[in-house]
Amino acid sequence: MADDETVISKERAVELIESFLARELPTQPWRGSAPTPDVYHVEERAVGWLVFWRSAEQARARDVRGSFVGGHYLVDRHDGSIHYVPAVGWEDEGWEEQYLLQTKGIGPRDPLASSVRALVHSVGVAAAMSHLRKQAPRLSLQEAKAYVTTVQDGAEPPEELASLTRKETKWPPLPIETLAGPVQRAERRDAGDAS
Repeated sequence: MADDETVISKERAVELIESFLARELPTQPWRGSAPTPDVYHVEERAVGWLVFWRSAEQARARDVRGSFVGGHYLVDRHDGSIHYVPAVGWEDEGWEEQYLLQTKGIGPRDPLASSVRALVHSVGVAAAMSHLRKQAPRLSLQEAKAYVTTVQDGAEPPEELASLTRKETKWPPLPIETLAGPVQRAERRDAGDAS
């Protein structure tokens, strides 16, 4: 398997989070000593591993009242970088698209592109523009023309145009914070050999 295709394993994701927490928790202001982290759940997602942790003290406690120490982090499945994704806590399913766009520059495929392309080839540019403007009224006439010109030959529309075809969100998503990484290729390869 080539270095670029190396995939971070579940075990390696947990190791990366445990190492990150061991470095970061002592640097935070705590009343008393820093908590000992306890990874209690790992979830595989298309973009990587969601690793959930809490303090070991809370894991042992029967009474869970009081302040919660813990959270979740995303470990990118390809480069091992660690990210905090606020939307995960709200079960917002759009967070993976947001992650890909914000950290990798990969936007979601525009669902209108194929229908606009088909209309251009079957009934012409005017019909395709009319359809596009009805489906995406936020596009100006000039933007619709640029969109149709781009997609008619098979290309995907640029993100600034594609974003205008999607429903507006009531609240903009909170930014995803990159906390560490990416892991060096040799570390990824060694982790892949070990799994």
